[in-house]
This record gives sequence, C-alpha cells and structure tokens, in this order.
Amino acid sequence: MKSLLRSLATIVRSRCAAVRSTASAGMTTAEYAVGTLAACAFAVVLMAVVRSGPVKAALAKVITSALGLRS
Repeated sequence: MKSLLRSLATIVRSRCAAVRSTASAGMTTAEYAVGTLAACAFAVVLMAVVRSGPVKAALAKVITSALGLRS
C-alpha cells in the first residue's frame, strides 16, 4: 500500500511540475483580448491613413507607374 501511495505521489508531483512549467507558455484570455483590441485599433488608424487624400493619390501614382499606365 505504501509503495502504491509513493508511486501515486511521484506521478502527481511530476504532473504538477509539468503543468507549472507550461502554465505561462501562452497568452491568457485577457492578454488575447488586449492584443485583439490593439490590433483592431491599429487597423482603424491604418485605414484612416490609407483613405486620406494625399496617401490615396500617392498610392494611385505608384500603382499606375508600376503598371506602366498613363492617365
């Protein structure tokens, strides 16, 4: 009986150590939420910049130049 308890205790200790070592390997739900919110905010700012007049004109000029089109 004692050997069975010792082996179970050893298994539980090793499993707990494995869980503790991998517990902080990934992001938690709150970190995912903050990361997603930051990515969305960055996308909104980027879309606002790309849709502005000067940037839109510059992009159109680069694209027409790259395609060899003249307007």
